[in-house]
Amino acid sequence: QVQLVESGGGSVQAGGSLRLSCVVYGFTASLFCMGWFRQAPGKEREGVALRSFDGNTIYADSVKDRFTMSEDNAKNTLYLQMNTLKPEDTAMYYCAATALRPCRWDQFVTWGQGTQVTVSS
Repeated sequence: QVQLVESGGGSVQAGGSLRLSCVVYGFTASLFCMGWFRQAPGKEREGVALRSFDGNTIYADSVKDRFTMSEDNAKNTLYLQMNTLKPEDTAMYYCAATALRPCRWDQFVTWGQGTQVTVSS
């Protein structure tokens, strides 16, 4: 069983930066793919970034060149560095994991509780 705990959200002004963290607890050896998703009020959840453990990383067009996904395997922690934030980035951000293959937006089965990001103009 795997549990995900996000942190690092907050309120920033447009143009600012935040780094989200996701600590992974449990049987991590089974995982193949990790991802970040977000959901704004009144909108559907959307994928932000995903990374398979064979090294392939994909970003949503809306965050490409602004967000970077990384990990610290020694700490079992996944990160999402968010730069040049925009008001439209305001959402609840979720970390997700899956053992399913291939690594796709619709394959995630384990979710964290979310961390709120608010960007003001």
